[in-house]
Amino acid sequence: MKVSVLIQGKGDIIRIGEAEPVSAAVKLLHEKRIGAVLVENAASEIVGILSERDLVRGMSLHGADLHGVAVAELMTTQLIRCAPDDSINQAMAKMTDRRIRHLPVFDGEDLVGLVSIGDLVKFRIDEIQTESDALRAYINS
Repeated sequence: MKVSVLIQGKGDIIRIGEAEPVSAAVKLLHEKRIGAVLVENAASEIVGILSERDLVRGMSLHGADLHGVAVAELMTTQLIRCAPDDSINQAMAKMTDRRIRHLPVFDGEDLVGLVSIGDLVKFRIDEIQTESDALRAYINS
């Protein structure tokens, strides 16, 4: 199965401006119940990602002053990407190898989605359960 199938029902891609304060990013993560947000510049180009891990690192660097720090100072700028035609297994392997939990999906230079390791694991569990149910039905028939 391809990543394109997984991103079809995901909804809006949440973004935040690179100049926004970390406090705005934290509020957004909390309100949307997500673990990472894509960061865009003034031209609406994706320039990074801010995850919970980045926030923890920021706490160790800035302490109580973290809330006013610009998102750009904490975001991860080296985006690891995947393509819509990548398989679920390829995306999972990339996340595991790079020790990341969120993967932006780009079709060429166009952002088309964002998947989390939770999305991929849930998909694989559902797929395995469907296969198991089919095998049980076949054996019982």
